Amino acid sequence: MSLFSVMNIAGSALAAQTVRLNVTASNMANADSAASSLNSTYRARHPVFMPQFNESLDFDDAETVGVEVAGVVESDAALRREYQPGHPLADADGYIFLPNVNIVEEMANMISASRSYQTNVEIMEASKQMLARTLALGQ
Repeated sequence: MSLFSVMNIAGSALAAQTVRLNVTASNMANADSAASSLNSTYRARHPVFMPQFNESLDFDDAETVGVEVAGVVESDAALRREYQPGHPLADADGYIFLPNVNIVEEMANMISASRSYQTNVEIMEASKQMLARTLALGQ
C-alpha cells in the first residue's frame, strides 16, 4: 500500500466523520424541539458507514480503500410525550411530543467523531512527513 493510498483512506474517513459531526450537531440542536403530533416530531438521525472496496479486484480479494456514508437513517426509538397543557403546541389532551434524542449519547458520539477526525488528520500528517523524507533521500 502506498502512502498516497493511506492519504486517500484517511481523507475518506475525514469526510465520513464530518457527516457524523454534522448529524450529531443537528440532533443536539433539535433535542428540545416540541411538536403537536407524532408525525411532525423530529427524530434522531444517525449516519451509516460502509467500506469502499477496490473495484478492480474480485470481491473476495478486494482490499478496503476507504469508508463512505451509505446514508443517514432515523432512529426508531420511542418519542417522548410530556403533559404540558399550557404549551401552545399541546394537543387536545394537553400533551406535546419531544424528539427521541439522548443528549448523553449524542455527546459521546460527538467526542468519538472528533477524536476519530483528529486521528485521521494525524495519519495524513505522518504520511506527508514520510513522503517528504522519502523525497529528501534522493538529494
